[in-house]
Amino acid sequence: MSTSKVSLAHASAAGSATAHIDTVSQFKIDGLRRPAAAVLPTPYVEVDEMRVKRNMRSMQSRVDAAGLDMFPHVKTHKSIYLAQQQLALGARGITASKPSEAMVFVEAGIPSIILAYPIVSPESLDRLLPAVKARGTELRTIAASETGVDALSAAATRHGVEIGVFLKVDVGLGRVGLKPHDPAALDVCVRIVEAEGLRFAGLLSHAGHSYAATDAGGIARVARDEAAAMTGLATELKSHGIEVACISVGATPTCVGAPLQAVDCVRPGNYVFLDGTALRLGICSADDLALSVVARVVASNDKHFIIDAGSKTMSSDRGAHGMGGNSFGIVIGADGGSDAGVWTLERMSEEHGFVPVSGRGLPLGSRVRVFPNHSCATIANFDSFTLRSEGGEAQTLPVDARSCQT
Repeated sequence: MSTSKVSLAHASAAGSATAHIDTVSQFKIDGLRRPAAAVLPTPYVEVDEMRVKRNMRSMQSRVDAAGLDMFPHVKTHKSIYLAQQQLALGARGITASKPSEAMVFVEAGIPSIILAYPIVSPESLDRLLPAVKARGTELRTIAASETGVDALSAAATRHGVEIGVFLKVDVGLGRVGLKPHDPAALDVCVRIVEAEGLRFAGLLSHAGHSYAATDAGGIARVARDEAAAMTGLATELKSHGIEVACISVGATPTCVGAPLQAVDCVRPGNYVFLDGTALRLGICSADDLALSVVARVVASNDKHFIIDAGSKTMSSDRGAHGMGGNSFGIVIGADGGSDAGVWTLERMSEEHGFVPVSGRGLPLGSRVRVFPNHSCATIANFDSFTLRSEGGEAQTLPVDARSCQT
C-alpha cells in the first residue's frame, strides 16, 4: 500500500473559498467570455475541450506522482469518448454507478471496472456478467452486508465468473457502507473471503460529505479522517489474517483539495468538468469550469429575464448530495463582447430559468452560458453534448450511458 503524498495544483485555491456561486460580484469572468459554438438550437450542453483535457491531465499527473491507480467515475460524463481519453492518459480502468451503466463501458472494451453499487439481488447482474465474461473484463464491486455478499456469490457462480468485492466503508456520508468500527465489518469481510466465486478486493469509501465543507481546512479534515479510518480498519483486518490488497477512495473535493495519502486507488468523477460547487469549495478557478449549458433569453419582465433552460435542463440539484450554493448556476453572456455580464440562475420551472435583472437585462434572443452547481446531474439530462475545440470547432458526441435504469 502506497503512503505517498502529492501536493495538488488547486490546493492553494482552496485556501480561501471566496468564489461562491451565489456571490457573483466576486466571480471572475475573464476566462469565461469565449463565445459559444456555432449557433445551435438551445438549450444544449457545451464542453470546452481544452479545459476538460487540462482537468484530466492535471488529476492524472497528481495520481501518477503519488504512485496510485486511477479509476475515474464515469457517472459524471457517461461518455465512452471521454472515458477513452482518461484511459489514454493513464487511468487503469473506470468506476460506474450501476450495472446498466457499467454495461455500456464493458461493451466499449474498458478493461477494468469498479461497480460502486450495492447489489442485493443476483438478478441485478444477469445482463452484465455474461458481457464481462465474454469480454474478459475485470469486475470489482462492493458489499456492505451479508445479504449483498450472498447475492454477489450467487450471481458469480451462476455465470461462471469471479468478482472482486470491496467492503464498502461509511466514512461519514451516511449513505451506503459499514462504519469502520462496526463489528459487522469483520463478519462481512470473512463472508466475502469464504464465498464461492468472490475475491476480497479490499476497502472502498466515498467521502461525499466533503461537499459540505466550508473551507480548505474542512476538506483536509475529511480526507485525514477518511485515511485514518480506512488504514485503521485495514490494520484490524490484517490482525485477523485478512489481507487488504487495495484501499480505494473517491470524491473530487478530497482528491483535488487535499493531499492524497495512505491509499492505493482514487475514483474522482466531477474533476473532469467541475462546477459551481467546486468553485464554492475553492478547489478550482472559474477558468477550470469545462461544462456549461447554452440557453437563450425568451422573455423578460421588471424583475427577471427568462431563459429556455429550466429544471428539465439544469436539474434542480444544488450540488452533489444536495450540498451546493443558494442558486442554481452562474449565468454570463454567451456571445462575448459587451453582453458578457454576470448573473445568477435564481429559480426554475420545468422549461424556464429565472435570472434577476440586477440592473441590467439582456435583449430577447440573446444567448447565455449557464455554469451549473452540479455538472453530473446536468449532462445526464441530455442525449448528446457539444465538444468545442480551442479554435471554436464543434462536434456532437453522445452521452452514451444516459437513461440507464438499473
